[in-house]
Amino acid sequence: MKTIFEQSDGTYTMQNDYLVPNLVLSTETELCLGKYAMMRRAYLEQHKRIVYNNLLASGKLNEYLYEIEQAALAKLKNITNQIAIKQGVTESLKVKDQMQWVQLINNIKNQAEEIIFSELIYK
Repeated sequence: MKTIFEQSDGTYTMQNDYLVPNLVLSTETELCLGKYAMMRRAYLEQHKRIVYNNLLASGKLNEYLYEIEQAALAKLKNITNQIAIKQGVTESLKVKDQMQWVQLINNIKNQAEEIIFSELIYK
């Protein structure tokens, strides 16, 4: 009767009268993960353990987090631009009153991040 390990094409090596399984670590690619990816990872670890463990075990966690990061950055840029246009925050305002422009852009960025958090990070 074969073990589950042998059924999945696993092999053993004899070492000092013991059969030791030949295990190989997965070669998951190392990707640069930013703020949003790390926030999503923490959320998965704390609140969605099964999803986190499945991604980790399959070797797809970093790839998934990288996709979340890229989607969040694209969405942040898109939403920020849309809100800035609606509120009339333009380059001419930046030239006229830089402090007001910075305040408005920071508020817009915070609004966009709240949307990203609810739609991508904490769902």
